[in-house]
Amino acid sequence: MPSLNTGSPMDGSEGSPKGRVTVYSVAGCPHCLRAKSRLGELGLPVHEVDMNQHSELWARVKELTGRSTVPQIFFNNVHVGGNDDLHRLSSEELERLVCLVRDESVPPDGPPLPEEGHQEGAGNQYGEFKCERDEFADVVEEFKQCGVIGSHRRGLRVYRNCFTGVQLVDWLEREKGLDRNKAREMGKVLMDRKFINSVTGKGQFEESSALFRLLEHDPRSVLNAGETATCSPLPAAELSEILRNMMLRLYSDHLSADGKTVDYTAMSQSPSFERYCELAVQLQRVELRSLSREEKLAFFINIYNALVIHGNLRLGCPKNMWQRYRFFNYISYLIGGEVFTLQDIENGVLRGNRKGMAQLLKPFSKSDPRLQVALPDAEPLIHFALNCGAKSCPPIKTYTAKDIDIQLRTAAEAFLENDDGCRVDTEKHEVKLSQIFKWYKADFGDTDEKLLSWILNHMSDSPKRSSLQTVLKTGSFKVSYMPYDWSSNSKD
Repeated sequence: MPSLNTGSPMDGSEGSPKGRVTVYSVAGCPHCLRAKSRLGELGLPVHEVDMNQHSELWARVKELTGRSTVPQIFFNNVHVGGNDDLHRLSSEELERLVCLVRDESVPPDGPPLPEEGHQEGAGNQYGEFKCERDEFADVVEEFKQCGVIGSHRRGLRVYRNCFTGVQLVDWLEREKGLDRNKAREMGKVLMDRKFINSVTGKGQFEESSALFRLLEHDPRSVLNAGETATCSPLPAAELSEILRNMMLRLYSDHLSADGKTVDYTAMSQSPSFERYCELAVQLQRVELRSLSREEKLAFFINIYNALVIHGNLRLGCPKNMWQRYRFFNYISYLIGGEVFTLQDIENGVLRGNRKGMAQLLKPFSKSDPRLQVALPDAEPLIHFALNCGAKSCPPIKTYTAKDIDIQLRTAAEAFLENDDGCRVDTEKHEVKLSQIFKWYKADFGDTDEKLLSWILNHMSDSPKRSSLQTVLKTGSFKVSYMPYDWSSNSKD
């Protein structure tokens, strides 16, 4: 874009600007960062409003702009649009807007700002987690150091870091002074509180030769194993919001100045990332079965998105189809005593235990305890909230149970507003869609007519929606799918 010939508005020759530029954004949004970088070049006073922390303003901003995406940019009370709109401004129009901010104050009907002292969600920000040590944590730590845990052979297979039910009961009786019945009950309590698991994954604790293992010793590729969660469990929804907010801020801190790439190497070495990993351990023992539908949606969406970034940091970004398959089928967390991969979360829990891409079987069998936390039916709106990346940034980054359906609806509207999600050609009677609609067509409707009807019903009022209505009324249309950009946004 040609540079302005007005000189820097902040050079002091004409005093400080009277107005302001207002930018509604969210943490970790590449488009927002690019917009702020461009505005910084102009030397304008920018007032940024983090919509994650001030969700009470969403309705008003959408009313003013007609959009659900971020950023939304105002020069005084003149709405410019998003990052692409800002960069498309002609030099003459940009110069006019700069002069407007420099010479005129924001009128009374200017874009809204948060009320003084209002900081919604402040209790869930980075560093707010306070550990209250679990009353049984010391017993577990003592048992871990006592020398009982070791290898056990069963047939041709050797199980490492295990102990039998008898060994635990013997130790509790000998070292903790419990009678035999109380020692057996203590073993059941430790299993109920998700400190230990059956090696076979089935059954309750029993005083027998059956093998058990501390959760931290789970041999699978679990990113939050390796130590025991010794804090009293937080409510699952609250913990997921804390983790998601921490990861988003960490992600934002390591975006490049233009918002196009992420320095994953620096992020993985950050003390803030170490803090995140410490808190992720606390997922091991959260209680999932008591979650409502809304709480499950918010919890598992937040955890999925954080796990994707955690996986990228630990193992690197997948670069081909085989690496992506392994990534989504092996990257996992211990959650509530069970292992959940990315596939398990998306297809098992959030899609009501439906087969995903390249899956021959459903994620959970009828006897799988994880089936108890799966939604009864697939929720199509989750596809616009999961796995946010540089190309498409959902407007709401952290989901809360209270307004989850509104938030998901907003995310869908934002996705469909973007040309990467949906394009409508009225002359050719053609609708081009993201591959997401092809991969998960069963969630939206089993015919093109049902699919487009679903899309129409989930669009915000816009020219694109009117165009889609026009195409549908013809009764003759073509649906095609755009290539999916799997390219990494890593700096390396």
